Amino acid sequence: MRDFRSILNIIGLLICIEAIAMLIPMFFDLYYGNDDWLQFFYSSLITFFIGIILYFSFRKKNIKLGIRQAFLLTISSWLVISIFGAIPFVYSSSLLSYTDAFFESVSGITTTGATVINDLENLSQGILIWRSLLQWFGGIGIIVLAMAILPTLQIGGMQLLHMEHDDPYEKTIPKVNRFVIELFLLYVSLSIICAFLYFVNGMKGFDSIIHAMTTISTGGFSNYNESFLYFNSFQIEIISVIFMLIGSLPFVLYLQFLHNQKKLIFKDDQIKLFFLILFIIILLTTIWLINNQSIDAISAFRIALFNITSILTGTGYTSSNFSNWGSFGIVIMMIIMFVGGCAGSTTGGIKIFRLQILFRGAITQIRKLTQPHAVLVMRFNGKTVNENTYNSIMGFFFMYIFLFILSAVSLSLFNLDFLTAFSAAASAISNVGPGLGEIIGPSGNYFLLDKGAKWILSLTMIIGRLEIFTVLVLLSINFWRS
Repeated sequence: MRDFRSILNIIGLLICIEAIAMLIPMFFDLYYGNDDWLQFFYSSLITFFIGIILYFSFRKKNIKLGIRQAFLLTISSWLVISIFGAIPFVYSSSLLSYTDAFFESVSGITTTGATVINDLENLSQGILIWRSLLQWFGGIGIIVLAMAILPTLQIGGMQLLHMEHDDPYEKTIPKVNRFVIELFLLYVSLSIICAFLYFVNGMKGFDSIIHAMTTISTGGFSNYNESFLYFNSFQIEIISVIFMLIGSLPFVLYLQFLHNQKKLIFKDDQIKLFFLILFIIILLTTIWLINNQSIDAISAFRIALFNITSILTGTGYTSSNFSNWGSFGIVIMMIIMFVGGCAGSTTGGIKIFRLQILFRGAITQIRKLTQPHAVLVMRFNGKTVNENTYNSIMGFFFMYIFLFILSAVSLSLFNLDFLTAFSAAASAISNVGPGLGEIIGPSGNYFLLDKGAKWILSLTMIIGRLEIFTVLVLLSINFWRS
């Protein structure tokens, strides 16, 4: 593979789109009378200039992408957008170093929600909008990636999305471009509805816009250091829970629902298991809080409902410092950081469908021991899971755990304690946001971490967001052979 022209052309176009997006926070700063508008203007100008050069320098009439180009385009797109997305943070009143700015940008575009900014309340409206825009674009980007690209590349069992949705979906929306348009319109509509509900239930207009974008994208950036504890509103928390759950379910099923295939959303195996896991963990946590934290039943349920949903969906909003819940709370939060939501959603983590198939694979192996001559078929959503798909998921799971351990060990080299290093690694690779402990827990952030640790976490966030193999395949010698 020697022709990078198509890749650079598309990247140039993406950079131009990002430059135009920078004008949105510029107008907000102009409206509110903040001097940062000029920094956004310059950032947009620089970004657009580079993007337009790449676009026209490598323009081709017919863009054709092979599998190698698809891998390269996927990783380079997220990386380049993060690099240029950091520019406004450097030159704005936030005055972040480029390391911190890049970390914040990566955290935004990967919808992780980890932040290095200490005083969110004093940021300009433009910066707050830019943080949320990065997460909003990252949310729609990962859905398109998960539904249109990764299944084709057969990464980590994502080919199951084709297996699961091809027949019914192809009849209604046969073309990818139509799928993307409908998906975008749905995403925008849900964002508007979420913002409206936030607003009518007590949020200020600006806050409702910000939090709507970071809720539907399961990103978790907030305008306040206290996150949702600042609002102290059960109604707002319920709205947030609803839309976090919407963001954590397969978006293609919403489109199928709108195309009169309403039964499919109620038959999906991973949706059923997702809600079962959520219910059990909320119930157990509620009981624990009542018995061990001296909290009344209603308050305990409210705290458990919001915070468990937030962490399980990878959003990362908080309304309570769960680092103080005791050993049970810490263990529960650490576990659900890895789980994530459903495939084809805005969430990170291992994903429900992979855990289902791994469990069913283990059961199948046990049955083979007692019935060595039996023909055992593993099924998911009524479809047969072949050996290649199962092996792909096994490989993904192994690399996920391996990279998590590698990241945690690497972080420990910077004199971080066990809980901080392990929760930071788990949060980064699963794109959750807050970690555990005093430093990076719900009451802290990532500002105090060493620069080297921030670069490790930035890389981990990107690898986790792009389903691991998309990045690791670039390290293969065979990949670069023509």
